[in-house]
Amino acid sequence: MAEESEQPRNRRERRAAAKSSNKPVEAPTSAPKIKLAQPDRSGPKGKTLLDLVEERKHLLEQGQPFAKQHDDGLARDETGNILEAGLGDGEPIGPIGDAVFWAVCLTMFHFTLDVLTFQQYRQEIEWLPIWKRTFLVLPILWLMIYVMRSKTARKIEVARQLFFLVVGVGAGCYTIHVGNVYDYYAVMKQAPPLGTLWVWSVIEMQLPYALVAVLSNLGYMFYKGYAVF
Repeated sequence: MAEESEQPRNRRERRAAAKSSNKPVEAPTSAPKIKLAQPDRSGPKGKTLLDLVEERKHLLEQGQPFAKQHDDGLARDETGNILEAGLGDGEPIGPIGDAVFWAVCLTMFHFTLDVLTFQQYRQEIEWLPIWKRTFLVLPILWLMIYVMRSKTARKIEVARQLFFLVVGVGAGCYTIHVGNVYDYYAVMKQAPPLGTLWVWSVIEMQLPYALVAVLSNLGYMFYKGYAVF
C-alpha cells in the first residue's frame, strides 16, 4: 500500500517526480509496442499481374480464347457472360415461385370474371359461392402451372406449345359459343373457368402459337356470326 501511495497520481506529481529524478516525462499511451523490422525484399513468391497478362497475350497471339472455368451451371455466351441468371428453367424465382405468382394472378382474373358475369345479367352477387370457387381454383391452377413449367415439361417444349395451342383454340372457341348460345346461368358457371384457361394458355404460348390461337378464335367467331360479349 505504501508503494502505491508513492506513485504519481496526476500530471503535476509526474512532472515533479521526473524533475527530481532528472528523467523526461513520458506521456501515457495505450498503443502497442511493435518491434521494428526490415521489409521482405526477396521479391514476389508467385505469379504477378504482369506475368498473367503476358500469358493471356501469348494465348491471344496463337488464336486461342481464354480458358473457360465456370462450374456454376449458368448459361454463358462465348465470352463467358451470363445469359440467364436464376434458379433454373430461365426463371428468376424458379418453377415453384413462378407457379405461385401466376396462380395468384389467374385466380384474381377468375374472381373478376365471376363477378362480371353476375353484373352482366343484373343478378345479385352471391359473394360466398364466388369466394368458395376462388379458393378452390387457386390450388388447382398452381398444380397445373407447376407441372407445365417443370423441367420435364420444358424438355419437350414443342409438345408443350402444341398442348397450349389446342387448349387455347378449344377454350377460346367454346367460351365464345357459350356466351352467345347458352342461357345466363350456364354462362355464369362456365365463362370464368373457361376464360381463365383461355388466357393462361395464351400466356404460356410463344408468339407464333399465340397468334395462331387468337386468329383461330376470331375466325370461329366470324364464321358462326357471333358477337363479342
